[in-house]
Formats: sequence, C-alpha cells, structure tokens
Amino acid sequence: MLLKLNPNSGEPLYLQLMQLIRHAAESGVLRDGDQLPSIRALAEELVVSPNTVVKAYTELEHEGLIELRQGAGAFVSLGRRARAVLDHIETAKLRAGEFIFELRAEGLRDDEIRRVFDAALMGAPHEARKR
Repeated sequence: MLLKLNPNSGEPLYLQLMQLIRHAAESGVLRDGDQLPSIRALAEELVVSPNTVVKAYTELEHEGLIELRQGAGAFVSLGRRARAVLDHIETAKLRAGEFIFELRAEGLRDDEIRRVFDAALMGAPHEARKR
C-alpha cells in the first residue's frame, strides 16, 4: 500500500494516515478483509513513530473501519456502520460530480471549482456540515 504523509501540512500525521486509509477503502483500493501493513512496517515506510500508526489504527477501529486482531494484525472490516458511511459517501460523490459538471458547463475551470469547494467548506458553519 503506497501512502504518503505531509509533515508540513499542519494536520497531525495520525489524522492524515486515517484519511488515507479511509480514502483507500472508499475508492475500493482496500476491500473488506484486506490486511493492512503491520504497525512497525508502516511506521518504517512512512518514517513516523509506531505510536502514530497505533493511534490511527485505534481510531479507525473505533470507527468500525478496521479490526485489530491480537497477533494477526489489522484488517479492513466494513461492518454495517462503515458500509453505511461508505454508501453515503458514494452518493455524495455522485451528487458532487453532477454539480461539478454544471459548474464546468457554466465556464468555471477545475482550479476555480476547487477554490469554491474549499471556500464553502471553510466558511460553512459546523452544524451545517453535520447534516
């Protein structure tokens, strides 16, 4: 699994790792039952502390996305909750794709569309994002 963290982003490395693993599951790169790299191996690959990987894996287990098995490792575990979230994300991606198509038809370039989405995410009240 090819993962790359950005230590200069200002976002904690364990959160970046969680996002990368979530994205891999959402995009189908990781499938239910797939084994993730061991904590030590992933820490060495990413040049981070093993504690960073432990924290990411533990949080993902709490979310229901992975299962930690003592002595066996970490495995993708798309339980009912994780599947529901992934289904919801897939629906949102389709809706966003339709909106992007409309914005392109109106003459906006992709970099402009990205700025629109970034500005909307940054400016949206937290309560509105929970919907």
